[in-house]
Amino acid sequence: MQPDRDARTGGPFAHIAVPYASEDESLPVVITTIQKAVSAGHRILLSTGQRFHDLVADALGADMDRVDHRAAQEWYLHPYRTLSATHDYCRSHDGHILVVGEPLWQGRGERETREWIRYESVINALFGGESVTTMCLYDRRTTPFQVLAHIPRTHPGYLTGQSVHGSNAYVPPDRLTLYGDDLPLSEPPAPPVAAEFSPGDLGRLRQTVTDYALRAGMARDQIVSLVMSVSEIAANSVEHGAGHGGIAMWTTGQEVVCEITDPGGTIDVPLPGYLPPEPEAEGGYGLWISRQLCDLVEIRAHGGVLRVRLHMRLV
Repeated sequence: MQPDRDARTGGPFAHIAVPYASEDESLPVVITTIQKAVSAGHRILLSTGQRFHDLVADALGADMDRVDHRAAQEWYLHPYRTLSATHDYCRSHDGHILVVGEPLWQGRGERETREWIRYESVINALFGGESVTTMCLYDRRTTPFQVLAHIPRTHPGYLTGQSVHGSNAYVPPDRLTLYGDDLPLSEPPAPPVAAEFSPGDLGRLRQTVTDYALRAGMARDQIVSLVMSVSEIAANSVEHGAGHGGIAMWTTGQEVVCEITDPGGTIDVPLPGYLPPEPEAEGGYGLWISRQLCDLVEIRAHGGVLRVRLHMRLV
């Protein structure tokens, strides 16, 4: 598990939601903010659709070369890889950084939407106290209602007219609970393939997962990611949990699911696996790596048993 971090916002960090329903509402304020950042020599990361990119380009002219642009359809593919990439960008540059983004919401299922809402919340823990301003655009005409409803809970500030206001409904990320977080994990649709592991068995466990994923038709690069994730979680159980555990594997038709159980495991840190371990940390990489590699990681601790469920789509 990763070392504790302050999950509150503070210092120069600002996370501002920008709901709008036309190009004349709020977006001119964002463009002015970008212009001021350019004039101040700040780094700017713009990850939006082409429409807003063109508005910014028209306003900046030749200065558009000073803006780092990432196309939204390529940037917002996986919430925690996007989080990691944004973190790496901000860590690689000195001075104040302005990030302007517009996540994609259309076509996402309930589970995927929930993780992108959580992504917006975790940003507050990742950059709290750092010299970063993030402005998140939400087109009220196309953004799903449940996403709009969570904006005040995931953003400490929001732009209305010409002014930024504090959100009275804001919830720190380590306290945010979304629908489904407290529900028990669903049972496998059929009896799963199961195995036990203990110290010295991790090599055999990796081969068991590889063989199962191959039979399920998973691509080899995905198998590498899944096996690495299972190995990291199982090693954590051996080293820091009960010293042994079990794995169950099944296929839904759309994905392979691997669930690792640790009869002595606990979750003793907030936001497990959502934040990158500090560079000097000796541990804490297992869940972080798994969230980066897998499509979804679910964790439940009940009755003294820790269950970590890894999902990987079949593509």
